[in-house]
Amino acid sequence: MKRIALVNQRYGLEVNGGSEYYTRMIAERLANTYEVEVLTTKAVDYTTWKNWYARDVETIHGVTVRRFPVEHLRARDFNAYNAAYLQETAQGKRSVVKERVWFEKQGPYSPACIQYIRRHKDDYAAFIFVTYLYYLTVAGLPEVAEKSILIPTAHEEPYLHFLTYEKLFIKPRAFIFLTDEERKLVRRQFPKSEPIPCAVMGTGVDIPCIPDADRFRRQYKINDPYLIYVGRIDEGKDCPMLFRYFMEYKKRCGGNLKLVLMGKAVCRIPNHPDIISLGFVPEEDKFHGISGAKALVLPSKFESLSISVLEAMSLSVPVIVNGACAVLKEHCLKSNGGLYYQNYFEFEGAVQYLFHHPVEYMQLCTNARAYITKYYDWNVIMEKFKAVIESVSGNEKGI
Repeated sequence: MKRIALVNQRYGLEVNGGSEYYTRMIAERLANTYEVEVLTTKAVDYTTWKNWYARDVETIHGVTVRRFPVEHLRARDFNAYNAAYLQETAQGKRSVVKERVWFEKQGPYSPACIQYIRRHKDDYAAFIFVTYLYYLTVAGLPEVAEKSILIPTAHEEPYLHFLTYEKLFIKPRAFIFLTDEERKLVRRQFPKSEPIPCAVMGTGVDIPCIPDADRFRRQYKINDPYLIYVGRIDEGKDCPMLFRYFMEYKKRCGGNLKLVLMGKAVCRIPNHPDIISLGFVPEEDKFHGISGAKALVLPSKFESLSISVLEAMSLSVPVIVNGACAVLKEHCLKSNGGLYYQNYFEFEGAVQYLFHHPVEYMQLCTNARAYITKYYDWNVIMEKFKAVIESVSGNEKGI
């Protein structure tokens, strides 16, 4: 049985980030065919990278997880350094040296993980690096470029324009893109990567329980209709804008609509009677809550796929998303199972539409579910995944 490694900055049942959760779903399914290991850090909190896990090696759902210490916390001056360098890049001043400092300051800075990859490269048939942004990918992928697969999870953002990535994105043996929009973005940004083979596939959607909206309402004492947000509650996801839009909606339109938040808060949540923050909830409660929502709302401008959007659609729950994000907008256009907005009044119009057009609302629900069935089937996705791995590990001539 071939031994393969997936590399991600965080991994564990306690971790709820997008690329991290995606990595876990893929790793557990690949374990049916390969000897799968995950190379990661001991951190849980991405805002500090503080070492949290004690064990160096453990097994989670059939996957061996090797954890390496983070040498130092995220630099206290990272935000200031980041802002200053982004201002320089906006003026066309880019520096590989300054970017090297940027990656180390941002973290997770774990030279021990890179040393392990370097020393044990011959022990693995393939290395799969998930997400392009962090130190482990930037420092680790060049060590095993000839047997590497990069899943960038890229979207349009200033960091994608760093000089460092012009060299990194021409090194992997193959790419896996989550959406066709991501593929077009990467090929446009890094034209020299064009000869590198790629496959486009999203992720399947798992619903590990029978969703029970009534149980959720009883447990959390939520009796009114609600929109739901699932994920990290932070500025990077444009949550403050969502809060402003929702509070303005309540002022202008009234009613008993609530906004329910699920996830760890790393930005301030307004003290408002109709904004209900539940914090980090058990997996089953998440699905119970989504199933009872009028819609799932995602205000982020920067998404490469969005598992929470796919989970909502799989439960026949429409979505309301930021139309400035090409990927999220495309989900809505392809499925006709969601609405998108680009300013407050479009947000208000989308919410009002769901409540005042019951027939069309039910069609949105039906369309959302049909979209997941057609494009996000696990069997199809994993067959494509295996084809990429076999190509990189030498058993197949091409993808």
